[in-house]
Amino acid sequence: MATAKTVNTLGDKLTKVNDNFTVNMYDNGYMIEVSGRTKKGDYTTAKILCSNVEQLAALVQEACTMERDS
Repeated sequence: MATAKTVNTLGDKLTKVNDNFTVNMYDNGYMIEVSGRTKKGDYTTAKILCSNVEQLAALVQEACTMERDS
């Protein structure tokens, strides 16, 4: 049985990002949802769970510095 690759950064899944993202707050953490393009140019959405605000802040910083999909 194949196992899924762990996604810890947006760069693990996306090469370009849209100009917006969504953050959801849960009782036990956060989820950031960012849409953009893969290495192949396909459109996709990355959803990454964070257990603390420091991890979330790192992903927000990454999203803000990645190339934008125009």
